[in-house]
Amino acid sequence: MMDAQIHADIHRLLHESNRLLIVSHIRPDGDAIGSVLGLGLSLLEIGKTVQMVLSDGVQRTFKHLTGSRKIHRHSTGEFDAIITLDASDPKRLGDGLADRVPDLNIDHHVTNLNFARINFVIPDAVATAAILAEYLPVWELPITKPVAEALLTGIVTDTIGFRTSNMNAETLRLAAGLMELGADLPDLYKRALINRSFSATRYWGKGLSELQREGRLAWTTLTLADRKNSGYSGTDDADLTNVLSGIDECDIVILFNEQKGGTVKVSWRSQPGYDVSQIAFNFGGGGHSAAAGADIPGTLDDVQNRVLEATRAVLSAEFSDEKA
Repeated sequence: MMDAQIHADIHRLLHESNRLLIVSHIRPDGDAIGSVLGLGLSLLEIGKTVQMVLSDGVQRTFKHLTGSRKIHRHSTGEFDAIITLDASDPKRLGDGLADRVPDLNIDHHVTNLNFARINFVIPDAVATAAILAEYLPVWELPITKPVAEALLTGIVTDTIGFRTSNMNAETLRLAAGLMELGADLPDLYKRALINRSFSATRYWGKGLSELQREGRLAWTTLTLADRKNSGYSGTDDADLTNVLSGIDECDIVILFNEQKGGTVKVSWRSQPGYDVSQIAFNFGGGGHSAAAGADIPGTLDDVQNRVLEATRAVLSAEFSDEKA
C-alpha cells in the first residue's frame, strides 16, 4: 500500500466533493470503461452527483454493463473534482476533460505524466480496474454487484483473460473477491473477449489478409476504407492487436489503424524482454513494456515507415544485447 497520506487525500477528495467528473481516454477499452463505471457507480451509491464521460462513447461490446447509458461524450456544468482514469497523458482524454488540471489521476501505465494534483499511479498493477478493486474499500467506497462487474471486466480485458506476463496471484484474489460480490466471470469473459459482431469479424479478416512479417517483427494495416467496407462502426481495431500478439514466431507485432483527421493509431505488442513503451512514448504515446500505443499525425505510409524504422532499431538493440 502506498503512503497513508495519499489515501487520506484521496478519501477526503472523494467524500468532500459533491459534483464529480470522471473521464478516461479516447477509443476506450474494457479497462477504461470498467474503471469509469466502477468508480462512478460507487460514488453514485453514496449520494454523489457524478458525470461519467468518454469522448468516443461506449463500444457495443460493453453496453451490457449496468450504468453504461449514464456515460456521455461531453461534460456539462461545474465540478468540485475531476478524476481521470487509465490515461497516461491528458492529450489522450479527447474532449472529455474540462479546461482545468484534474484533481486526481488513477492509472497503471509506466509512461504516466503525473499531470493531476494527486497522482495515484501503480505501474505494477495489471489494470486501473484492479487498482480500484483493491482500494475502493480503503477509501470507504462500496463495491456493489454492478461495480464488481465493471471492475472485473476491466481486469479481464487488460490481462487478455488473465494471460499477460504481468499477471500475479494478487490479481486472481481480487477477481475472486469480485466474483464473491456477484460478478459472473464466465459471462463477462465471454462478452468481453469471445463474442464478436459480424462486422468486427470482417474487419479482422481485412487486417489479417494484409499481415506482413520480417524476421521477428510482424505488422498489418487497417484503413478507413476497410472500416467502411466491413460495416464496423467503432474507431478501434476491434481487439485485433491482441490476436496478433499470439503470433509465436514474432517478438513484436504492430497494428496501424488509419483515423479520420490525418492521424494513425499505432498499437504495439511485444514478448517479455522487449519494451515497446518507450517507442510509443517517443511518438507521443505511452503504455506498458509489452503493450503500448500512440496516435501519430501523418499519412499511413509515412507513419508506417517511421514506426517500423524505430521498432527495427529496438529489435536490433535487444538482439545485440543478447549476443553480448
